[in-house]
Amino acid sequence: MGWAQDRHALITGGGTGIGAATARMLAAEGAQLSLVGRRLEPLQAVASETGGRAFSADMTDRQAMETAFAAARDAHGPFDYVILNAGIGDSAPFLRTTREAWDRIIATNLTALFDGAQLTLPDLVAGEDKRLIIVASVAGLRGAAYAAPYVASKHGAVGLTKSLALEYAKTGLTVNAICPAFVDTPMVDDSAERISRTTGRSENEARAALAAMNANNRLVTADEVAASIMHLLDPSSRSITGACLTIDGGTTA
Repeated sequence: MGWAQDRHALITGGGTGIGAATARMLAAEGAQLSLVGRRLEPLQAVASETGGRAFSADMTDRQAMETAFAAARDAHGPFDYVILNAGIGDSAPFLRTTREAWDRIIATNLTALFDGAQLTLPDLVAGEDKRLIIVASVAGLRGAAYAAPYVASKHGAVGLTKSLALEYAKTGLTVNAICPAFVDTPMVDDSAERISRTTGRSENEARAALAAMNANNRLVTADEVAASIMHLLDPSSRSITGACLTIDGGTTA
């Protein structure tokens, strides 16, 4: 086992993609895992693989989050690492973006970070070498056409990260953001399906178009993002706080 031995890690959106990849790497380092998300079945699959526990909660429902987090704390004790990873995406011209779509994306990608941070910070400010990781996006560092709600939510995620990092800089907690470009996850699968449906291109062609939006012309892997999260969780990274670590193949260079 490794440096995360018996440390309690909470991962939202832990059933697929970046969350699942991070869970596997943390389990290999000995962490006790609590995986939280809306769909219980994929969470349970990753929990079974990693020896963790799965807790169902809608990230837009603060009471449901509070209940799930309390159950996780009862199972494994106070939180040492919190990775707020759950998120959704969508795309549409701004004038055809509905208020419902705006509210849904902001609630999932930004308000849930506010709730998740408030619900876990009492544990994270008690003790040393605690970590809060917010999974944002390169969309939080630049603009993108046809994705105004998503971009706004990710800019908010980056701003929240920087504010919390400064507020808690004198504690044993670091707060950092991960900002990947297009990652080969179910979210990109959904985007490719949506592009295919609206343009008539095949899903493979749509995926290739998304990959071409990364400067290195390929999709980032979930394992690459998870490895960067692990770097920020490592005890040697205790002086890194307020950072926005890009994993984007040069897209924001």
